[in-house]
Amino acid sequence: MKKLLSFLFLSLITFSIFVAIPVLADNTPSCPSGSGTCLTNPLGTIETPQALIGKIINTVLGVVGSIALLMFVYGGITWMTSSGSADKVKKGRDTIVWSAIGLAIIFSAYGLVRVLIEGIKK
Repeated sequence: MKKLLSFLFLSLITFSIFVAIPVLADNTPSCPSGSGTCLTNPLGTIETPQALIGKIINTVLGVVGSIALLMFVYGGITWMTSSGSADKVKKGRDTIVWSAIGLAIIFSAYGLVRVLIEGIKK
């Protein structure tokens, strides 16, 4: 049974990686005359250093938040698969608690960064 569940889980992950996701293509900007190639800025239209710093910080906070969420799930799985082992239950519970604390800190940091960036832009 465990092998079957593992096979189904890996098949689902593999299938989801290779599924084509429809996207809306963006028009490329017109290139200056006489230019053969035209490169666009991958960061979009960022006009000030403050906006660039804000975008970087928001990206980092998003990645860290995703990691904290994965740790929360890992703690739950550890707790559920502990089979009554007190050490594994404690490890899973501690992982969940610290992940929740981490998420609270990340949300607070996001709010603080948001207020600071908006204050700097004015």
